Amino acid sequence: MPKFPFEIVGFDLDGTLLDTHADLGHALNHALGLIGRDPLPLRQVRGLIGGGGRKMMERALDLTGGAPNIPPDALYAQLIAYYEAHIATHTSLFPGGEAMLAGLEAQGVRLAVVTNKLEHLARRLLDELGLSPRLYTILGGDTLGPGHAKPAPDLLLEMVARGGLSAHGRAAYVGDSSFDTGAARAAHLPCVAVSFGFSDRPVAELGADAVIDHFDELIPALERL
Repeated sequence: MPKFPFEIVGFDLDGTLLDTHADLGHALNHALGLIGRDPLPLRQVRGLIGGGGRKMMERALDLTGGAPNIPPDALYAQLIAYYEAHIATHTSLFPGGEAMLAGLEAQGVRLAVVTNKLEHLARRLLDELGLSPRLYTILGGDTLGPGHAKPAPDLLLEMVARGGLSAHGRAAYVGDSSFDTGAARAAHLPCVAVSFGFSDRPVAELGADAVIDHFDELIPALERL
């Protein structure tokens, strides 16, 4: 049997590995309610996710009347506190996720999460869903400090380094947005985009090396890269 082409496969979290839009939406609406704004439909929140919670909040404020005289740091802290307290109420793997992870593990692939979510929130969420033991590393948008979040390549290069590979070793990345494909391109890693996530633009325009519509397509897509 031919050897699987990748030793490491990394995943974005929100909108790629996990469907988090409902829990993020409830946290966002909690924050909007604190400043007298009406809640947004959860289906609309999907289009606001990407680049981290602060960017989600900024987009929501722009959408609901702007942000004059609103202390963004204090409001963001309230959003994060609510989200952390309800982090896994409605969140789950996207369909086919469990079988896909098991299939990669059966191939001897090591798994990682690289997200712009704050690292402690990513770890808490993955812990609550029982996924952390399956991952050799979890990297968040703040792991390397300011200025290193996706679409910068730094987090993906750190994923490769922590996996003991050379800079252009046998690693691939899976994401759902231009933050993900941009980071993968800058890190010179092949990237698969999922069409079911929270993409900030049409998935065909992301510049991914492959696009999948369901997780049962991921392993064959990686084998073709």
